[in-house]
Amino acid sequence: MGIFTALLILSFLIFFHELGHFTAARFFGVQVDVFSIGFGKRLFTKKIGKTEWSISMIPLGGYVKMKGQDDSNPNFVSYDEDSYNIKKPWQRIIILLAGPFANFLLAFLIYLSISFIGVPKLLAVVGDVNSTQPAYTAGVHIGDRIVQVNGDNIKYWEEIGDEIQKSSTNLQLTILRENSYIDLTVTPKVERVKNRFDETIERKIIGITPDLNSTATVHYGLNDGLDYAYNQTKNASMLIVKGLQKLISGLVPMEQLGGVVSIVDVTAKASSVGFVALLFFTALISVNLGVLNLLPIPALDGGHIVFNLYEMVTKRKPNQEIMYRLTVIGWAILLSMMLLGLYNDINRLFE
Repeated sequence: MGIFTALLILSFLIFFHELGHFTAARFFGVQVDVFSIGFGKRLFTKKIGKTEWSISMIPLGGYVKMKGQDDSNPNFVSYDEDSYNIKKPWQRIIILLAGPFANFLLAFLIYLSISFIGVPKLLAVVGDVNSTQPAYTAGVHIGDRIVQVNGDNIKYWEEIGDEIQKSSTNLQLTILRENSYIDLTVTPKVERVKNRFDETIERKIIGITPDLNSTATVHYGLNDGLDYAYNQTKNASMLIVKGLQKLISGLVPMEQLGGVVSIVDVTAKASSVGFVALLFFTALISVNLGVLNLLPIPALDGGHIVFNLYEMVTKRKPNQEIMYRLTVIGWAILLSMMLLGLYNDINRLFE
């Protein structure tokens, strides 16, 4: 059931991405010949108007085939008035941007929905205290509820870390213990720890962990929900961009790259945790699709945008032979990354 859910979500995200391209193309009067979810042999096809809507055998992608535009053969062009080729470069750029934009918009709407359903958050309750760290020395106990840090009111655990990192001196903690408020002074210690990219960084710590059973569900109003959705979408985008930068620079090893098996596996696990967890992961994958498609690789939307920007600046079309060669290289890069991700996935299965 989890695998079916994962494939259904991936197909939906791809559909939404391609729907963005389709909507923009039709807005500018471009004929769309094929709207396909998946690749390979077509399992179902229905022609509506001039567009063939299809579901294909391999549900790991999708595409919109516009008149006069063919990634498999960049030399194929059409100069009919409803062709992609005759549109101005800025119009083509909007059509290309519409797919990734649809993914960012979908992620935003999912996060907005989560804000209304309720965001699960850890309360600022201490679940454990490391006996070798500053909090233990200062007198923090298991079960203490931290209500203030340096005079700032604290309600959720995530706020504590922010306060620790921005402090330049000692921390003044106010804790609630057995209905009594107690003031404590804690001197953070700088230690070398691993971040989410497995890099070693310096970080201030005091040696406490949260009580995982002390949680609250936070419901947002419309204004706060819009702000929450925007920040979550932005943070997810920056996280993926940083991850790509570190992967390309070699700071994150290629062994960390995951493929479709990892996506399906994690999506299935998220669905087993709960509906909200599944929504969070769906939004993250949607942002991922948006960011990846903006990469300046010729076979992706980002690569085509670069070609059109070149035409806007130079006032002449890119050389068709060069475009073809670059597109072939782009497909080779994408195929290599997919195979590497699949190889890493298989290795993880046997670890």
